[in-house]
Amino acid sequence: MTDATERPFRLRRHARARRITVRVDVDHGLTVTIPSRAARADARRAVAELEPWIAPRVAEWEARRRTVRESAASGLPYRGTTLRIVPEPGRRGVVRDGDDLRVPDDDAARDRALRAWYRARARDVVTPELERATAAVGRPATRLRITDTRSRWGSCSTTGTISVSWRLLLAPDGCLEYVVWHEACHLEHAHHGPAFWALLDRLRPDWREPAGWLRRHGADLRMWLPPTARDAA
Repeated sequence: MTDATERPFRLRRHARARRITVRVDVDHGLTVTIPSRAARADARRAVAELEPWIAPRVAEWEARRRTVRESAASGLPYRGTTLRIVPEPGRRGVVRDGDDLRVPDDDAARDRALRAWYRARARDVVTPELERATAAVGRPATRLRITDTRSRWGSCSTTGTISVSWRLLLAPDGCLEYVVWHEACHLEHAHHGPAFWALLDRLRPDWREPAGWLRRHGADLRMWLPPTARDAA
């Protein structure tokens, strides 16, 4: 077992932090956030004190990551189904052939091509869904962005830009649709007050099941096709 005083961690200094916080997540592993004036030694002490809490969570993440990586070598989820990975020498892009995804045989090139393929498919799927949602809400979106942000599955800006993560294609069917309709409702209500939830309930009464799935399992979607350093920041 790793000595708590030696357990590696990512250190973040934050001007608004009032105390030391410790987090275990899929992108960065163990992250310690400290106030700007705190010392690294303070972070090490926090890690040592919280080792009984940290150790099982790190072990759980590592086990889940291994399971996903082993599965990803042969297939990837796509809207509730599994598409088989078929590496082909000399291939540069991704082509779907039924339930097969024909991909480059180099690992790094394969992941780049697959991320691009999922991003393109997400735009194809989200565009008509967003049109249906905005028509129902009665307010148009000004722009659609397909993203890979770490903090949220979708967002709606004050200028009417709707952003949706392509990783929702890796989730069961219904999750992407829920996020699209959720963000479309923010075009009418830019908050999570009663009026917002009443509108979502009226337009998408089945939203609770996919929302619950994302709360419980959404972090796992970050393990499929690891994000680039820029996306994970």
